[in-house]
Formats: sequence, C-alpha cells, structure tokens
Amino acid sequence: MKAVIRKIAGAGPVVAGLVVLALVFLLQLTDFGPLERVRLQVFDAYQRMAPREDSGAELVAVVDIDEASIEQLGQWPWPRTDLAELNRRLGEAGAITIAYDVVFSEPDRTSPEAIIARYDQLGRGEGLDASLADLPSHDELFAKSMEDVPVVLGAFLDPSPIGRPFLPKAPFTLNGTLPSRHVTSYQGALLPIPEIEQAAAGVGTVTNGKDADGIVRRAALVAIDRGQLVPSLALEAVRVARDAGSPMLLASDGSGETLSSPGAAVAIRLDGTEVPVNEAGEMWVHFHAPGSHDLIPAAPIITGAMSDADLREAVAGKLVFVGGSAQGLQDLVSTPVEELVGGVTVQAAVAEQILEGDFVQRPDLAVGLEYLLTIVLGVGFALLLPRLGATLGAVAALLGIAGVVTISWLAFTQGQYLLDPTSPVVAIVMVYLVQTVVVFYREEQQRAYIRSAFDRYLSPEMVKQIAANPDKLELGGEERDMSVLMCDVRGFSRISERYSPSEVIEFLIEFLTPMSDILLAHKATLDKYIGDAILAFWNAPLDDPDHPANAARAALEMVAMTAELNRTMTQREDVVWPGEVKIGIGLNAGLCCVGNMGSKKRLAYTLIGDTVNVASRLEGLTKQYGVPIMIGGSMAERLPGFALLELDRVRVVGRDTPATVVALMGDEGMAGQAAFRELAEAHAAVLVAYRAQDWATASTRLAQTREHYRVFGIPGLHDLLAERIARLRDNPPPADWDGVFTATEK
Repeated sequence: MKAVIRKIAGAGPVVAGLVVLALVFLLQLTDFGPLERVRLQVFDAYQRMAPREDSGAELVAVVDIDEASIEQLGQWPWPRTDLAELNRRLGEAGAITIAYDVVFSEPDRTSPEAIIARYDQLGRGEGLDASLADLPSHDELFAKSMEDVPVVLGAFLDPSPIGRPFLPKAPFTLNGTLPSRHVTSYQGALLPIPEIEQAAAGVGTVTNGKDADGIVRRAALVAIDRGQLVPSLALEAVRVARDAGSPMLLASDGSGETLSSPGAAVAIRLDGTEVPVNEAGEMWVHFHAPGSHDLIPAAPIITGAMSDADLREAVAGKLVFVGGSAQGLQDLVSTPVEELVGGVTVQAAVAEQILEGDFVQRPDLAVGLEYLLTIVLGVGFALLLPRLGATLGAVAALLGIAGVVTISWLAFTQGQYLLDPTSPVVAIVMVYLVQTVVVFYREEQQRAYIRSAFDRYLSPEMVKQIAANPDKLELGGEERDMSVLMCDVRGFSRISERYSPSEVIEFLIEFLTPMSDILLAHKATLDKYIGDAILAFWNAPLDDPDHPANAARAALEMVAMTAELNRTMTQREDVVWPGEVKIGIGLNAGLCCVGNMGSKKRLAYTLIGDTVNVASRLEGLTKQYGVPIMIGGSMAERLPGFALLELDRVRVVGRDTPATVVALMGDEGMAGQAAFRELAEAHAAVLVAYRAQDWATASTRLAQTREHYRVFGIPGLHDLLAERIARLRDNPPPADWDGVFTATEK
C-alpha cells in the first residue's frame, strides 16, 4: 500500500486527482449499481420534498376495492352484476371513461350458466336448468353496461407464448424503427374474455415493472406483444377519454434525436400531447403527496349507500380508475412518496399527468450534461485543490458540491428535469480525498528532504520558502521555461600557472563569493562551480515569472562587481589577486529539464537541455566578439527596455541551426542614453551593409564609429568586424551567402 501511495505521490496530486476522476467517470459510464441506487434515492428525496402540486382540475378519480368493501360485498372477484351496477352508477354520475386495473380473463363463476354447469358436473343439476336457464349471463350484463359509458379493461403480458395475440383497439403508429432492443417484449397475453373485450372501448396492459429496490418510479406506456406495439392501461384510458385516434411512438431515428441509439423510444404522441419517455418507453411518474387525493370506496357505490349527488360530485367529468388496495388482491406497490398503495393509484397518476400535459422527464441531454459536469468539475478541482491547501480546498469542495446539488434541485423544481448530482459530487469528494492524502504524504516526505537537498543550492530565504510551501517544488525531472547563466574567468589557465594551488583556491573564494551573493540576491539557483566557472539558473525550483530580467540584472552586476574587485583587491596585500580579471558571461532562455539527476546512489539537482549548451557556447563566444555578456536571440526578445546590441548570426559548435547573438550592454538606464542610441544605430547600419555584402559602406561606417565602441568598452567588437569585412572584401562569399558566421571554437 505504501508503495502505491509513494507512486501516486510521486506523480503529483493533480495526476492522482485525474486518475481517480477517470475511475469515477468509468463507473458513471457503466451505470455502476451503487451509483444508480443513490441516483434513484436522490430523485425519491426530490419527490418527497416537492411532490406533484394539485392543478385544481381534478381530471381523474379512483374507485378503490378496499378492505371494507370486500368485507361488505364478499370475497373478490365479485359477481360481474355488481360491476355492471358500478358501471351504471358511474356512467349516470357523469364519468367520461371507466378504466379497470383488473384483468377479466375468465368467465364469471357466479353466472347462471356457470352454476348450472357446476351442478351438472356434480350430478345435482336436475331442476336448475328450468329455473336458471332464462337468466342472462353476468358477463353479458357486464358487457351490456359498457354501452352507456366507455370502459377500458386491463390485460397481463407474459414472456411465455400463451393466449391469443393482443390486438389494440387503436393500433400504434410508428415513426422510426421498432424499439425492440429497449422496450420490453412479450410472447403471450392474458386478455379479457372475448365477450367483454369486444364490448370494451379499449384494452391496455397493467404490467408495470419495479426497480431493484421494489419501488415504482416509472410506468411503461408501451410494450411489444409478438412484434405488435400495445398501450398501457393509463395511456389507453386517456385515449378513450379524449376520444382520440391512434397513439404514435417516436423512435430516436424518426425524431431527430442524436444521443439515443437507433430504435430507442423517445416520446409518445396522443391527441396533440407529446409524452416524453425513456428508451424503454417508460414515463417518469411525479406523485402527489400522500393523502392529497381521496379514494372512493367501491361498496357504497354498488350498494347505493353513496347518494347520486355525492357520486356525481366525486366523478362527474372525470376519468375513473377502478382497482384494489386490499391486501388480498396482491396489487400493492411502493412509490417514492408512499409505501404499499394500490397499483391503481400509479395508473391514475400516469393518466393525470398525460391529461394535464405536465411531465417530469430525464432526457438524453441530462445524461450528457452529467458527464460534462463530472469531467469539468473533476478536472477543475483536480487542478485547483492542490493550489488552495486543505482548508480552502475543503471549502471549495463543499461549495462545488452545494452548487451541483442546487443546480439539480432547481432543474427538478423549476424545469421538472431529473438531473443526477451523484457522479459530479462523488467526483469532487474523491478528488479532494485522494489529493489530500497524496499531498499530506508528499509533504511529509519533502519536508525531510528539502533542507538537506537544497541548502547548498539556494539562499536560506529560498529554502525557508520551499519548506513552508512544498508544493512549489517538484522533485524529479520536469520541463520548465528557464534562464541559464554560464560565467567564466578569462585566462584562468595562466592564473593557475602563476600561483600555487592554495593561492588559486584563495583567489577563487574571493571571486566566487561576491558573484554567488549577487546571483542568490537575484533569485538564482546555483547549479555548480566548475573550477572558475559558475553555472546558475532561474525559475526552478521556485517559480520566477521575471527570470529573464533577473538573470540579465545579475549578469550586469557581476560584470560591475568584477571591475570593483579589480579596483579594490589589487590594493590589498593580504589576498592573492592576479591583476585585472575579466569574465565572460553567456545567457540564454528556453526549455530545460531540471530536477534531481544522476545515479541511484548519488543525485544532484541540475538541469540539462539545448538551452544550457547554447549558454555555454555563448560564454565562449564572448572572447571572440570582445563583449562581457552575450545572450541568445530568444532571451533578447524577453528583455524589452534593456540596452541590447545585435552582434551576429552564428552557427555555434555542435548546432546546425544558426542563432542570433546579442550583447547585453546595460539596463534600461543605459538604453535611454543618447550615446548608446548612437552606438546602436551606427552598429545596426554596419550590420545592414555587411549582410548586403556592401563592404565599402560597411567599412566606412565602421571606421566612423570606432570611438563609440571604445567608449562602451567593446573595441574588440570593432576590430573583429573590421578584420572580417576586410577578409570578405578580398575573398567575397558566394552570392547566396546568408550572413551567418560559423564558429569553430567553443
């Protein structure tokens, strides 16, 4: 486990956060079971906190076959003469349609002909035929009661090939491909007996699925029976109540949807109303608060105990559903807002939403938005939290979680959209926890390492900053934009010959100490001393956005300090100082790889890269061009305002691509001096003529400006250009000469 944490810590909090985000996103893509359960529970909580509001229209009523009704009228199923009486009274009271959440798949066993047959079977039917044969069938009476009020009956679908095909009264029309991959398909059906089915205005399925936790949250409005689209009871009841034509199923490839796979259900159109459904043809049900709608007991209607006036007030102009809540009927379900209610209440809730045209929906866009939120918030927090620290990071994470939950809540309450906050919240929490562990582990490792690793490279103040803020330090190699300085003492070999080793060391201490102080004062990191040479760099391990300017100012101060040492040290007899010491400095800026490098047994915090090599070559070229500080063209571009003098285009040793080299003459103060501007203009004119191979003009202008070069301490540059112009004039280069000088020495 420690090895895993060490690897993650080495990769950094950001990488660790992105890794755990990728895992959360993968679980979201696969709809991981626990995440799905949490999502459904969140949606349930929304329904409990904001149940469906009563529109005041009261378009649906429910007649309940409750425990009291069964106790009064006897065991279910009741004689269908009772149900015929129920139809008669409901129709006379003004019910526009009656929908039975009941399947009448067998003849009434209390019907006269059934009683005769039963007694004949027992050998005791003699005499019954005469007294009962003339009585009408109960099923006939029930069917006849449907002539005065439209009735919709229920049907069960079964995966086994049983029963006759389900032929809807108003067959579906289909816009697109039959959604057989998503909509549940069946091979059999239990339908009402033909006599009753023919009399009914419609037949719809009462098969409703539940989620894994047993709660009904969605209602299937459509199913497939042997390749035929068939409606649910609620949808068929609404169709009959509105006297509408055939419903239309819109599939994804027939509706313009792009986020669903071809042949997925998208919506159902009925009489101008478009009902949004998921790919399985299911509608999300938005339930009323428990007890907000009274159920009408069935027994008082059938027995006449409920007056005509009261019944008219309860059902007039409404679609009436008949179903049972008695436990013996085994039609009890749980919903997000209530446990163990009659399944008929779900059918009624679905029909009411369709009639009102008011839906809760979870479109494909919601899923895409959830993916986007998970990625954007996860990546954002993975990048942000390491910068904030534990306390501010926790506050930011809590604000992010609150923001996601608020967006989801407002989507539900204001737009009736189901937007799942689970995965974005889990992503924020996991990114925060993992990054906190990684940062804590890395800080503990780094704090013990920092002082021993860097107190010899950096100033005490910089070491203190790193120890206080370890996140500023990235251990191991990393690419960074940096400024590099290489400084060397001219003629050090001759100095070494003149003095003893101890005297040379004494000289180096006197020279390197003030130079190092200057570098550290300008935020440099001292890489190493190579005899008399110094290698230093900027922008690592601490960020330094002004590293080119800091490097330039340090180089100028080092040249000035060398002059001051020449003036003061030669007057002292207690130290060794070999006359006038001169230095050359090469400066360059660009990408470098910096970090702890070396072997497993010995490491050094250093840098490598082409930028370093070029800085070394530039330092070597200062001898040829007679200038104390030479910088690369890329660094010159980052020093606006400094006194710069373009020297040449040079192809240095070890590089094929030519580079522009520039002399750093001074800071902004020198750049503003009239004398320097005259030098710069005159020198630029010499270069223009030189590169145009106009040797006469170049020579004349160079001769006219010799004093300018001497005033600024670079007569060697004047002499170099004069010698080169004379040589090229006598030995002209080819016509395609590009003005590039190829250096042959390091």
